[in-house]
Amino acid sequence: MSDPFAPIAERVRALLPALRKRAEWTEELRQLPPETEQDLHDAQVFRILQPERVGGLELDYVALVDCTDLLAQADASVAWNVANLASHHWMMAMFDRRAQDKVWGDDPSILIASSFIFPAGRARRVKGGYELRGSWPLSSGVASCQWNMLASVVASEDEADGVEYRIFLLPKTDYTILDTWKAAGLRGTASNDVEVRDAFVPDEMTIGVNDLAGGPTPGSASNPNVLYQLPVFSLFPFVISGVGLGNAQACLDDYIEGAQHRASTYNRARLSDLQSTQIKIAEASAKIDAARMIMRANCISAMTDARASRVPDMITKTRYRRDGAYSVNLCTEAVSLLFAASGARGLFTSGVLQRQFRDAHAINSHIAFNFDAAGTSYGRVALGLPSDNLTL
Repeated sequence: MSDPFAPIAERVRALLPALRKRAEWTEELRQLPPETEQDLHDAQVFRILQPERVGGLELDYVALVDCTDLLAQADASVAWNVANLASHHWMMAMFDRRAQDKVWGDDPSILIASSFIFPAGRARRVKGGYELRGSWPLSSGVASCQWNMLASVVASEDEADGVEYRIFLLPKTDYTILDTWKAAGLRGTASNDVEVRDAFVPDEMTIGVNDLAGGPTPGSASNPNVLYQLPVFSLFPFVISGVGLGNAQACLDDYIEGAQHRASTYNRARLSDLQSTQIKIAEASAKIDAARMIMRANCISAMTDARASRVPDMITKTRYRRDGAYSVNLCTEAVSLLFAASGARGLFTSGVLQRQFRDAHAINSHIAFNFDAAGTSYGRVALGLPSDNLTL
């Protein structure tokens, strides 16, 4: 049986040497170089989860982990932007068909940015839609995008209505990009802020978080593949977890290659002969291999459940969040271990290790990988208490 991901994997591997060569330039630009962006479009990596009916590849969800794992072995910033922007085509398929037609109608290869920080926005119901305003941070790759998915709390005059979380699709003309991304890691992602001042968003260009909790969505009639019935925010860590995985794998591969050819500065002993080197390689590789298995197993399990028309219960949803955070934490631990084992060699800005270290910790700083938060949510549900995550 052929692997539908194989052609993409082959195209991505062919790109890796060029992406590695451009990595330093990407950091200097603080965004993806035009050549890189075009290469990614040509390889169709932004469209791996997009419906086939609009020219996408409609691969299983695990392809997002596998693809970004490969890309991050060259440059984590490139992989981060692919992970985010590819996932938005997946989410777009869950919106009302009218929204899909408006966004994909003229050019289905266009890119969609996001910021899913709900408290950053305020929306209120008006005739025919919503009025939205706010300032959202961390909208990765936004300068390359024609649309943006911005999350907001919907205000209500009646407290009995409770809090509603909603996502709003806005064209580029409705928001302002603020050049704020001057960061220690993932420097090439252009994760800038966006600002919106009283934009009108029609009903059909919005979707409620409750519609993304698993099962049929407003877009299901047009896109019946169960890929578009997965619980979005439960599986959210696996949108970007492959970036941490590939970055750690590259760090390990580079460390092994260096240890095979280097001698200790002080006693000239071959590093490959030192037991400490061998143990560090074993420990780091075990963490990375375990992380890969955890990530892939959760994505495959989620697709299996969806094909059986099973919407995951809350313990499963919080387990996804727990495992997503834990697996990336393992990757960060592996990189930190190898960085410390590399001594002064890792400090030089001319080498890739310092970038891998910075990127690993930038990835791990994402709220999806905060194990205290994910662990607390899982532990609460395991103990019979209600979930504290309103997006699940």
